[in-house]
Amino acid sequence: ERGGNNCFTHEALTLKYKLDNQFELVFVVGFQKILTLTYVDKLIDDVHRLFRDKYRTEIQQQSALSLLNGTFDFQNDFLQLLREAEESSKVRAPTTMKKFEDSEKAKKPVRSMIETRGEKPKEKAKNSKKNKGAKKEGSDGPLATSKAVPAEKSGLPVGPENGIELSKEELIRRKREEFIQKHGRGMEKSSKSSKSDAPKEKGKKAPRVWALGGSANKEALDYSAPTANGAPEGAPPEDINLIRGTGSGRQLQDLDCSSSDDEGAAQNSTKPSATKGTLGGMFGMLKGLVGSKSLSREDMESVLDKMRDHLIAKNVAADIAVQLCESVANKLEGKVMGTFSTVTSTVKLALQESLVQILQPQRRVDMLRDIMDAQRHQRPYVVTFCGVNGVGKSTNLAKISFWLLENGFSVLIAACDTFRAGAVEQLRTHTRRLHALHPPENHGGRAMVQLFEKGYGKDAAGIAMEAIAFARNQGFDVVLVDTAGRMQDNAPLMTALAKLITVNTPDLVLFVGEALVGNEAVDQLVKFNRALADHSMAQTPRLIDGIVLTKFDTIDDKVGAAISMTYITSKPIVFVGTGQTYCDLRSLNAKAVVAALMKA
Repeated sequence: ERGGNNCFTHEALTLKYKLDNQFELVFVVGFQKILTLTYVDKLIDDVHRLFRDKYRTEIQQQSALSLLNGTFDFQNDFLQLLREAEESSKVRAPTTMKKFEDSEKAKKPVRSMIETRGEKPKEKAKNSKKNKGAKKEGSDGPLATSKAVPAEKSGLPVGPENGIELSKEELIRRKREEFIQKHGRGMEKSSKSSKSDAPKEKGKKAPRVWALGGSANKEALDYSAPTANGAPEGAPPEDINLIRGTGSGRQLQDLDCSSSDDEGAAQNSTKPSATKGTLGGMFGMLKGLVGSKSLSREDMESVLDKMRDHLIAKNVAADIAVQLCESVANKLEGKVMGTFSTVTSTVKLALQESLVQILQPQRRVDMLRDIMDAQRHQRPYVVTFCGVNGVGKSTNLAKISFWLLENGFSVLIAACDTFRAGAVEQLRTHTRRLHALHPPENHGGRAMVQLFEKGYGKDAAGIAMEAIAFARNQGFDVVLVDTAGRMQDNAPLMTALAKLITVNTPDLVLFVGEALVGNEAVDQLVKFNRALADHSMAQTPRLIDGIVLTKFDTIDDKVGAAISMTYITSKPIVFVGTGQTYCDLRSLNAKAVVAALMKA
């Protein structure tokens, strides 16, 4: 679930599951891993759809958990879906190509596929009737005949009266262009042509001039008979209102093809729709407050993108941030939102829950309990520290030693870092300081902390084995094994670490990592675990059991390394280093880390 995967493999079996978040159901299909079944996804989708539709009423009336004691008559339906899925996955034989004789085109006569420009009798009669009706409609207008543009000048296709066939689309397009020419553009052309042709037409006594710019004589334009009061009786033609002139510029108004009756009906219809809209808005607002919206991927996409960028900015590894957002999307898809909740708040809450779940380990490491259990078996409890260079292994080993001493356990420190210069001297200094804080006088004359060292250049696995035997003989409760820092790509050093862990079989293997890293944390943990598994001589190799996160006091709220490390290994963070003193050692508070991670 953490990686958004819907597949799980256990030994020879493979399980695939699908979540129904709306009804809180899980559909699981199991099959042998060796089989390659291509119809599994289709089968689980079909079963999910049919079961949900068939028992939707029972699930809604009762909760999903209360249905566990009931029985469902679904066996026949399942077998039917299984047969259909198996049939759909079978390889079908290639279909034979259809011959030309069997096609629809072969059934048509050749004459019907030839396009002729001649007019057929039936079509000619139909078109003539249409043209007659169109002429009647055109003659109804008062100025239609006087201001229509000739077809020859406008360049429009000639109709059936000239012996040329017109299709239905061409006829519609022609009438539309005639309408535009009649009410708009035709007036501009007629005005231009009248101005240019005015000197040529000698027989016309009173040419009509349109002064669209407002510079012509107004008396020449006044064709109405004035009344006694000087007010004109007739109104200007309607076509003049289509063009309005301002100065010398011209602007074409939007062409309104609706009639006055349609406009009145539209105005009357707006009044009840306005009141209906206000009521609908109120009910829509109330409906939006009630949790009835199911979340989809499209709703969450923008929010998840912002959350992913936010996690990466907080030092979470990029791949893990993508997988986290994908798992949250799978978890929320189809879920009904609660009352007064938004998509952002729902996604953020689900992401917080997932992060807390990741940081809370599946198996809690309780060192004190395990040490007391080892005491009952009269053997020392062995802890091995490993990690890359410079992350603070020796310093945090000393902090854990101080914590164990405070709890009354004796500690033997094994100096197995025989490579780095000054490593043994560093542990010797820590041992002296801890010995001063817990002198033998306070513990009945018994030395509570001691350093086991063999110098430099020796085999680290052999030194660890001798230290464990010495602790068993001397009665020490805990052995802390310090190892040399090594990069995850150094194969010889990783082989030596795997040998040390395999030979000595420690009770706890702790990986020490710093909180400053981002994507590097994933690479380190993956390669350390892989090296321990590859170079181990045991049948069941020991891997990393827990994490010590150091330098946590240097990152402010960029705590993404904690998420990256626990997500990639599913192992808990046992200790957190928060400073330079022996007391600066804490256990991880998952909710506090998530709160810092989600802070803007």
